[in-house]
Amino acid sequence: MARSREPLTVSPEEFETWIQEALAELPPPFAALADEVSIVVEEEPSVEVLKDLELESEDDLLGLYQGIPIDETSFFQPGGELPARIAIYRGPILRLCRTKAEVILEVRDTVVHELGHHVGLDDEEMPY
Repeated sequence: MARSREPLTVSPEEFETWIQEALAELPPPFAALADEVSIVVEEEPSVEVLKDLELESEDDLLGLYQGIPIDETSFFQPGGELPARIAIYRGPILRLCRTKAEVILEVRDTVVHELGHHVGLDDEEMPY
């Protein structure tokens, strides 16, 4: 009989430190893009987000890009748009990963994936 594994126990402060480590390891082109986007940590994706994306489980979503991709922006675009934002979902990542190294790698891969959306890539075109 297989046992379910307990999620990795990490304080919010430690997780935030690991995110900073993951961001520091980004290759220069991705690091420059990350400077253009607000990156925030949320515990779980909201019910509304899961419903909008037609996902059944919060574990199906590790991060989310919200904003207008830079390939769709224009000088003539009306103001009032919120800045681009990437949410990193702490709960699903900690349930997926077993070690600090896995968390840092998963956060880096998730940030790169979401930055791909920032430049207009679809899921099929992502480097991760």
